[in-house]
Amino acid sequence: QVQLAESGGGLVQAGGSLRLSCAASRNIFSINLMGWYRQAPGKQRELVATMTRAGSTNYADSVKGRFTISRDNAKNTVYLQMNSLKPEDTAVYYCYARLIEVYWGQGTQVTVSS
Repeated sequence: QVQLAESGGGLVQAGGSLRLSCAASRNIFSINLMGWYRQAPGKQRELVATMTRAGSTNYADSVKGRFTISRDNAKNTVYLQMNSLKPEDTAVYYCYARLIEVYWGQGTQVTVSS
C-alpha cells in the first residue's frame, strides 16, 4: 500500500508556471508506475503524465512540451513541472501510483486565469 499527498497547486495567470509535488508514504523505487491525472469540472479524469520505474515517460498530447514529470526516489516524491499554463489546464490534479492495486491522492486544485 501507499498513501499519496499532493501539494503545490494554486492560482496562476496564463503563461505562468507551477510545480506540483506528490509525497509518498513509502519508498517509491519499486513502484512500477506513478504519475498525474487531472479532472476539470464536468469532465472525466484524464491522464496528464506518467513515469515508469525505469524512467520512461508518457504525456497527454495537450501538455507535451509544457509539462515535465520527474521523480526523486531519495525523497519518495514525484513532481510535475507545469510551464506555459493555459486556462484549459484548470483542474484538480491527482497523483497516481500503480502497484498491484491503484492508489490516488486527494488532489490539488490548479486554476489558470486568462
